[in-house]
Amino acid sequence: MAISTADFKTGLTIEYEGNVYQIIEFQHVKPGKGGAFVRSRLKNLMNGATTEKTWRAGDKMDAALVERRNVEFLYREGDDLHFMDMSDYEQLQLPISQVGDAVNFLKDNTTVQLMTWKERVLNVELPQTMEYVVTQTDPGLRGDTATGGSKPATIESGAVITVPLFVNEGETIRVDTRTGQYIERAK
Repeated sequence: MAISTADFKTGLTIEYEGNVYQIIEFQHVKPGKGGAFVRSRLKNLMNGATTEKTWRAGDKMDAALVERRNVEFLYREGDDLHFMDMSDYEQLQLPISQVGDAVNFLKDNTTVQLMTWKERVLNVELPQTMEYVVTQTDPGLRGDTATGGSKPATIESGAVITVPLFVNEGETIRVDTRTGQYIERAK
């Protein structure tokens, strides 16, 4: 199915030069002289790289039919991750290298979306925000909050993120899994 630059929207997946890209952002530009064009930032779903591309207005490309299905992360074994398809309970095994940065925020029994294209696994998408228990962090110094300081903290998935000084070990916090940034304490 062919689509044009007029059909662009954030999150749309397209096939371009043999790869699958997801549109992260785009902007239609109509200069005073010359023809209109579209600036876009694309994420290559096959290798995770981000690139910028400028298209002429009206350029056509193929839409990539990316299938998303819910799977549950079961456990990690060496360099492999084990998932279970929630529709037919089939178990899948993926190498960590295929999952990318999402591996830093995977917790056992978390439901994630597995993205496939032509039977090839492209990516694992986590929920946008998740809650984690802080397993290790230095105690914050009392009264040292005038500067709004921060400190490193290790969360239960093993990732190290930056948190405000008032966060202590054992507390549950909410984290943006796309950026790895602290959002707030969980209630």
